[in-house]
Amino acid sequence: MVELVKVSEDQKSVLRQLIELYEYDFSEFNDADINQYGYYGYKYFDHYWTEDKRQAYFIKVNGQYAGFTMVNDHCSIIQEEDARAITEFFIMRKYRRRGIGQAAAALVFDTHKGWWEVLQHGNNEVSKQFWEQTVQSYTGGDYRIENVTTEYWEGQGIVFRARDPLLGN
Repeated sequence: MVELVKVSEDQKSVLRQLIELYEYDFSEFNDADINQYGYYGYKYFDHYWTEDKRQAYFIKVNGQYAGFTMVNDHCSIIQEEDARAITEFFIMRKYRRRGIGQAAAALVFDTHKGWWEVLQHGNNEVSKQFWEQTVQSYTGGDYRIENVTTEYWEGQGIVFRARDPLLGN
């Protein structure tokens, strides 16, 4: 069973460790190095407990940590008032390719109604495939893909509106 669990402040150390695993995996694409203390670090980590529009969630499978996702309203493509962005999304290797990421993504989208954007680094083909398949499945094909250039990298962004189960869409 896949669960989405909001990260409480007293669980920050668990999330920090998972972010380090994520950053290690992602260094293949962004060429990041660890700092003098042996960590990649995450610049906006503490903001997830001080800003209302930032949320961090654990992804759990049968009660075990399987990954995390982080959400905020700092969008690059869309400027709608109810817009959200998946800023980070990580599934540990043991849990990959089992439908857990898709299930967790759907839970996140269902938790926050409105517009969504999900960006993918231009060199991360696996991420592009995952998100295109996930959003295709979630929206039934009602999404668009745009080219994105941030201050750090180029890639693509997927834009769509979260379904509303009450309306049947």
